[in-house]
Parts: sequence; C-alpha cells; structure tokens
Amino acid sequence: MSTRVLLVEPDGAVRERLRSVAGRFGHVDGDAAFSVAREHLLSHPYDWVMTNIRLAAYNGLHLMHLATAARLPARFVVYADQQDVLLAREAQRAGAFYEARDQVHRTLAAYLRGTLPPHDRRSAQVRDRRRFMFRGGCRCTDWMGSEASV
Repeated sequence: MSTRVLLVEPDGAVRERLRSVAGRFGHVDGDAAFSVAREHLLSHPYDWVMTNIRLAAYNGLHLMHLATAARLPARFVVYADQQDVLLAREAQRAGAFYEARDQVHRTLAAYLRGTLPPHDRRSAQVRDRRRFMFRGGCRCTDWMGSEASV
C-alpha cells in the first residue's frame, strides 16, 4: 500500500524539493496555504503530514490539533526556518517530530520508511552536534602511545 503524504510549505522551491523526496514513497499532496491544507486533511486520509511550523496567520500545530480533534491517524513532522525551542517543545508534546527546515529534506525518507517511536524523544534545545564539530581525532590511547615514543 502506498503512503499518503500531505506537505504544507509556503515556499514553492522548498515544497517541490520535499515533494520529490516524498514522491518516492507514495502519493503527495502539496499545499502552500493553511486553508487548502485544512480541507485536504479533513477530506482525505493521510499517513504523514509534513508542515512548516509558520503558515502566515496560522501554524502547523493548528493542523495537528485539527487532526487530533477529528481523530485522524496521521503522524506529523513539523519543521521550522529558525530554531524556536518553545514551539519545538509544544510540537513534541502534541506528538509531532520536530526538525530544522535545512535538515528536513535529508531526514524525510527516514520518516516515511522507518519504524518510529510514538513520540519524538530528542531534546529540542540541542541541535545535532555532528553538524558543527569534526568527528575525527585521537583516542586517549593514541596520546599515551605518542608520549612514550618522544
């Protein structure tokens, strides 16, 4: 069975990039506006909703609360242009997975094909340090060996 994805992103270029990734896993409906996305969400069954947290006067969490109130089984990935710890925590408390917008195109495939826990257990305050730090280097045993040879 094909996965159904609702993608809500105001920026057309980002929406098309995400659509190309999600399209490999099933049917994708992409919307720019909250009102159109709301109609899609309430009239079609979706497995996943990928939404920008900022949607003009509304936000992606409004869509999530609508889905919860209507008892829709969709899982949510909410992403943001800028790190906002308060909105990230709120999204996680509501049951969504939270990502940074610059990373969501890389992680989208893992969400759509993976088996995930019921809630996002990651800390919203800490960004992935692997992005900012070099992961190589010496082990402590290497240092002891180099001192012995001096």
